[in-house]
Amino acid sequence: MAHKVVSLILGGGRGSRLYPLTQQRSKPAVPIAGKYRLVDIPISNCLNSGYNKIFVLTQFNSASLNTHIKNAYNFSIFSKGFVDILAAEQTNEGDRWFQGTADAVRRTHKHLLNVDYDYVLVLSGDQLYQMDYSALVDFHVQNGGHITIATIPVNVADATGFGILKANEANVITAFTEKPNKEEVLNWSSEVSSEMAKCGRNYLASMGIYVFSKGVLLNLLLANPGMDFGKEILPDAINKYKVLSYQFDGYWTDIGTIKSFFDANIGLTADVPDFNLFDETVFTRARMLPPSKVSGTTLNNTVIADGCILNADKLERSVIGIRSRIGEGTVIKSTYMMGSDHYEQLEEVIELGNTQKPPPVGVGERCYIENAILDKNCRIGNDVRIKGGPHLEDGDFQTHAICDGIVVVKKNAVISNGVSIGC
Repeated sequence: MAHKVVSLILGGGRGSRLYPLTQQRSKPAVPIAGKYRLVDIPISNCLNSGYNKIFVLTQFNSASLNTHIKNAYNFSIFSKGFVDILAAEQTNEGDRWFQGTADAVRRTHKHLLNVDYDYVLVLSGDQLYQMDYSALVDFHVQNGGHITIATIPVNVADATGFGILKANEANVITAFTEKPNKEEVLNWSSEVSSEMAKCGRNYLASMGIYVFSKGVLLNLLLANPGMDFGKEILPDAINKYKVLSYQFDGYWTDIGTIKSFFDANIGLTADVPDFNLFDETVFTRARMLPPSKVSGTTLNNTVIADGCILNADKLERSVIGIRSRIGEGTVIKSTYMMGSDHYEQLEEVIELGNTQKPPPVGVGERCYIENAILDKNCRIGNDVRIKGGPHLEDGDFQTHAICDGIVVVKKNAVISNGVSIGC
């Protein structure tokens, strides 16, 4: 049976742990896999699950996110589906920014009054996973839940970064704590599958994915002035409502840090990646780009997006984004190159290539780049060497930042000929 569901995707705050990728954009707008944005993941999961009434709540650095959603998700005039943006706004009820996940939903809840729904699906805009939300909603309905929290088993090291819960044999949550410390978390182990137990994943973590029955969400938000679901609303709700745990055993990662973002993207280059782009459709903005052209390049476990011109010597375990250009003799390993927002004319590329003031958009000739993220529209000259690794200390510089040994070249940065970073 199809259920009437409206989805709320939380656009996130400042995303400071993903700096400098969030210097000019919100977390859900960060490009992934060479051609998508993070927000495409929950939207695509919704559409693949048959849910096409979607609100995206935005606030910080939201211009590029708003533009992407406007250009990517346009339904037929005969469809009742929509992907609408709800931005933080000044109203008679308040003039401040959203103060947390629950506050964002509370202040935009009035927009649900014009939508026909029975269940509210609350999602995060900065996670990488594939889930059939209809199975989650079916579980919620069949078990008579007022609230259902999607959960995933994690190990003790990761447990301190999540909301951790305990559930009984009927999957009813009996206790919930947000980000317990190393000592507290030892008391929060749960019954999990034998496969998860063998991996040491004995702690049930909230995925930040919630289902609320109609009326329950608003009642909670009115009764509890708390600003955050995990810290305040949900711990209080388990004493008043039937709150269920829906265990998910697929691939899921929270894109919260540069390291997790880097690992998730490089993981796509595996022969059989945990996140399979060839399984379910991931929707995004349709671009009328030419096919990529590769000349004299050795490719090994490399993902290449549309519209690239590649003359590199070797590309290995790397993701190459749309409109990327790479010069002759260049070697790139374990790197995510996001690509470019526009093409330069061939005459301009030749002229810039001769003067190198500045170099053309892309990566020049005879470069060596490893363990790096190259943000959009980088201009990297000839004979540049960039090598990330554990030998590097974290730091923020004019053209780049170093986070957990990964060199992140900033959006629109210019790296001149012969510059060496991390070598």
